[in-house]
Amino acid sequence: MELVLATHNAHKVAEVGAILANSVPGLNLLGYEGPEPVEDGVSFLENALIKARAAFEFTGRPAIADDSGLAVEVLGGAPGIFSARWSGTRDNQVNRQLLLAQLADVKPEHRAAAFVCTIAYVDGENEVSFTGIWPGSIAAQEQGEHGFGYDPIFIPEGFEVTAAQMDPEVKNLLSHRSLALEQLASYLGSIEN
Repeated sequence: MELVLATHNAHKVAEVGAILANSVPGLNLLGYEGPEPVEDGVSFLENALIKARAAFEFTGRPAIADDSGLAVEVLGGAPGIFSARWSGTRDNQVNRQLLLAQLADVKPEHRAAAFVCTIAYVDGENEVSFTGIWPGSIAAQEQGEHGFGYDPIFIPEGFEVTAAQMDPEVKNLLSHRSLALEQLASYLGSIEN
């Protein structure tokens, strides 16, 4: 099976490929070289569908896209769909520092957050979606060298280290993206048979 992943983010292509490798034998996950569509949806689902549809239309191949972000409870779910450009830029470091500054006076017990990932699959006949939620909290400072985005400040529920301090293979088994991709893999298995 050949799928286009609608992203220009090499980290995401590698992560998704690693997660799906065992679940979808023979999968050839292709990167997307086409134009980036305007993500003007108001939810993770709407933005994922916008990207998956654009990749399908551009390549003519079945496409998947995700929209993901960090939802901080005390901020009413923000940064949410604006996670990648929370500071007005796409600079991960600047985004993390702004969020930490916004939470500077918030006590640890009120720093609950969750990574959310919605994946859309589009093949011209079907449009389906899958959502994974990884609960946790926001650390007081950045820690760790692995991962990207908000990983250095996100402490997964049940752990005392950030996602960026976790072994990448462990993170890939537990993450919001992994949870959504498990659902996608099950769906892909059902349409392959």
